[in-house]
Amino acid sequence: MKNRAGEYRTNLTGELQYKSFVPKPLPPEPPVEIDEEITGLLSKGNRNIGILEGLSRQIPNIELFVSMYVRKEALLSSQIEGTQATLDDILDPRVEENTNRHVVDVVNYIKASQYAGKRLKELPICNRLIKETHGVLMQNVRGEEKNPGEFRRSQNWNGPAGGTLKNARYIPPNPDDMIKAMYDLEKFINDEDGMEPLIKTALIHYQFETIHPFLDGNGRIGRLLINLFLMERELLSHETLYISYFLKRNRIEYYDRLTEVRTKGNFEQWVKFFLLGINESAMDAIRTIDELVKLHNKNIKAVENTGRAAKTIIKVFDYLEDCPIIDIGKTSEVLGFSFGAVSNAVERLIQLGILKQTESAQRNRVFAYEEYLNILRKDT
Repeated sequence: MKNRAGEYRTNLTGELQYKSFVPKPLPPEPPVEIDEEITGLLSKGNRNIGILEGLSRQIPNIELFVSMYVRKEALLSSQIEGTQATLDDILDPRVEENTNRHVVDVVNYIKASQYAGKRLKELPICNRLIKETHGVLMQNVRGEEKNPGEFRRSQNWNGPAGGTLKNARYIPPNPDDMIKAMYDLEKFINDEDGMEPLIKTALIHYQFETIHPFLDGNGRIGRLLINLFLMERELLSHETLYISYFLKRNRIEYYDRLTEVRTKGNFEQWVKFFLLGINESAMDAIRTIDELVKLHNKNIKAVENTGRAAKTIIKVFDYLEDCPIIDIGKTSEVLGFSFGAVSNAVERLIQLGILKQTESAQRNRVFAYEEYLNILRKDT
């Protein structure tokens, strides 16, 4: 029986011979069968995304929330690839001076995500946008030799560290088949086919991971595409939905289900798994927004009642919601207040129980908005 997901092609001969996968263009033929389970997951997914979108339109400082959430997603998405960094590393006020390779990976993901969101206002989701975003993702990192911003010109494979083509778990399309597959995918993304957007998102993510068009960074770009497509389809107005935690937690099942499509053409089980991830991620985002809004409302009341110095303290408090770990020097520089004024505001915020000092050294003291961080640290 023919596999509706694709087939293997034999490349080279003799000792060097290997088989690479050639994905069939989407949508699958016959189409994805929408059974009762998919229907239920879809209606739940659409409802949760609707609630999330409604909530995000009500938050006065949604940009702040999104920028924090993008950082958390960047961290989780990079952790799936083996990056070892914590949320506190990423939020360190001296992150520019203290970067290591792991932190650079996460910071670049944040930049790539922001870049793609802006570019989406000028371009549809296309190979050009995908390549440009990859260029930002791979700036100054270990993948420098891996053609940032360019589709690969050589064969890649998935397998154990230090493995070869011979013991690869999966070999994506060869470079020629890959180029054709990416053009087919671009066409599918932009086709007005009336397909339910969440099912289409599931298929796009599967196909991109299967094509693996870059030498490095495929997983991160593939996860970034999920939000981009939902924004392009106007289901979301901001990057508020993140599926990386779900995929990190179910990492083995995630890879197994992608393999199940490639080996048996079973798109249905993949769509169900993906929709489950969308649901859980939307509910998680709704909870997080809710907790952050409650925390903001509680603390802004306390800050507004601080008498004459309230104006400065409010400014420092607003800054905390963007940078929950601060030092006085950098904060006074960014806000344009004197060192003394910021220092007094920080003291007052400590008295209010909003800030805590994190380093014992008197020089370069660092302060953290712990309650806020605890909400965001969850799952990282």
